[in-house]
Amino acid sequence: MPVELNTEDARWGDLAPLAERSLAVALRHLGHDPARFEVSLLACDDARIKALNAQFRGKAGPTNVLSWPTWDLSAEVPGALPEPPEPGSIDDPEALGDLALAFETCQREAMEQGKTLPDHVTHLIVHSLLHLLGYDHESEQDAQLMEETETEILATLGIADPYASLSGLHMGHNGAA
Repeated sequence: MPVELNTEDARWGDLAPLAERSLAVALRHLGHDPARFEVSLLACDDARIKALNAQFRGKAGPTNVLSWPTWDLSAEVPGALPEPPEPGSIDDPEALGDLALAFETCQREAMEQGKTLPDHVTHLIVHSLLHLLGYDHESEQDAQLMEETETEILATLGIADPYASLSGLHMGHNGAA
């Protein structure tokens, strides 16, 4: 899975193996060849994501993750599967979009939720990839489909259902865009 990684905050360390594995497992789970797609990932801090959140979403304050899909693949009918992306080639993978992760917010949320930072970041990457692929949580049916898909993917990565302890709160309502 090609990941174009831009690490602006050194506290992230080498995020590439975790990001590549998370994205590849998610794409394979959805029936896509990871080698034919590419994602750009910005590993930044709260100050940077706060500016991006204001610029692109008109919202004050930092958030955990932001996503910018290349294509609008969203379904026309609530609860329906999004349109599948057109794959690129192995030599020229199709760009699915861009993601940005904020270190301080991700670290704080992981501690508050009693999760390891790698498990929480894996969840956020999977969640955001689904946004790039047209999934959303705008309606209850869409949220259910997205959460079930995330939970299935995370289970294959050995990560427990992240929604089990959140009393039905959708991750995106906490900042994922």
